[in-house]
Amino acid sequence: MDSNLQATLAEQGKKAKEAARFLATASTTLKNDALLAMADSLVNNSAEIIKANKVDLAEGEKKGLTTALLERLALNEERIEAMAEGLREIAALPDPVGEVLGMTRRPNGIEVGRIRTPIGVIGIIYESRPNVTADAAALCLKAGNAILLRGGEEALNSNRVIASTIAAAAVENGIPAGAIQLVDSPDRAAAVIMMKMHDYLDVLIPRGGKGLKKAVMENASVPFIMTGMGNCHVYVDKYADLAKAQKIVYNAKVQRPSVCNAAETILVHKEIAPAFLPDMINELQKAGVEIRGCAEAREIVGDIKAATDQDWDTEYLDLILAIKVVDSVEEAIDHINNYGTGHSEAIVSEDYSNVRRFMAAVDAAAVYANASTRFTDGNVFGFGAEMGISTQKLHARGPMGLQELTTIKFIIYGDGQIRE
Repeated sequence: MDSNLQATLAEQGKKAKEAARFLATASTTLKNDALLAMADSLVNNSAEIIKANKVDLAEGEKKGLTTALLERLALNEERIEAMAEGLREIAALPDPVGEVLGMTRRPNGIEVGRIRTPIGVIGIIYESRPNVTADAAALCLKAGNAILLRGGEEALNSNRVIASTIAAAAVENGIPAGAIQLVDSPDRAAAVIMMKMHDYLDVLIPRGGKGLKKAVMENASVPFIMTGMGNCHVYVDKYADLAKAQKIVYNAKVQRPSVCNAAETILVHKEIAPAFLPDMINELQKAGVEIRGCAEAREIVGDIKAATDQDWDTEYLDLILAIKVVDSVEEAIDHINNYGTGHSEAIVSEDYSNVRRFMAAVDAAAVYANASTRFTDGNVFGFGAEMGISTQKLHARGPMGLQELTTIKFIIYGDGQIRE
């Protein structure tokens, strides 16, 4: 492995640890002022950001990136303004650091409590979407953490400009230079090095697909929170309002197919499949969606591709949708628990018992009744932005906002007590 790259990352890690010590006790006012300045700097430098992004898009087209991946990568003035607004929303949120989570008096008179405190130094490895650079940096700063950002090669030019822009604004407002740092290397070895930086990183957040997840599982010695994979489903129950179901399915697949909360498989109860599927598939095909169906679905609508077992296990991130006809809500639940990634799942039904059964039995971070999976988002949930959607169960699950970027410290007040 490249010794120069290792040395560079080690130096960045040292700077980040120093910055984290400062941020642990930084005032809310200082952090908020920096965040607002960072937001303004994004807008003021939007032309430079878009120029760099065009280079990434051109290179991505040459390398054959899919239309969906190029859509995730693309920036314009509207998206940059949305990034800036996300930073302003984070500044407006309550500071989680120092929140007291209860205090009790023990029989000997000591008082035992817990408070929220920063995690320290967070590393994030992510792909495609350059807005993550701003969102992740802002959330970590507000929660009192330093951050090392390692984006994908396909967004390197965009990330360079975004990271340098917001880091400079933060420094100008009193934040240490090591608080926001970009790992400026397209070499995949940089990601592997980060996975082993246990001397500097307190937690690693991988945000990507199966390849990244596999690499982290095989290489990481840093504690990690897995995020990002979204093989999401919508189950249309036999008691569904079909007009409502059609809107939900269409939105979950078509509105933005390249993101992790888009639906990849639709499960339809056999009793309503003949009434529901022809119009639904027609509408999806008009939108350019390629349909892959099970044998029962193909009997109802003949002009669709045959789905294979691999389709049930695939996160397409594209205008492709698998459809399976099921016999019952129990079969739908079993299918989701077998093939889902623990991200976002939905049922469309007017039957209270089936909704309750689905909500209780489906194993996912976000479970919906009669709504699109597309709502699983830190901003939509009121967090301002998110570090990712955790599909794990320990420490954090679902959209990771400010509270999920803190840990707990016990505080004990005494008056001379000693243990006998």
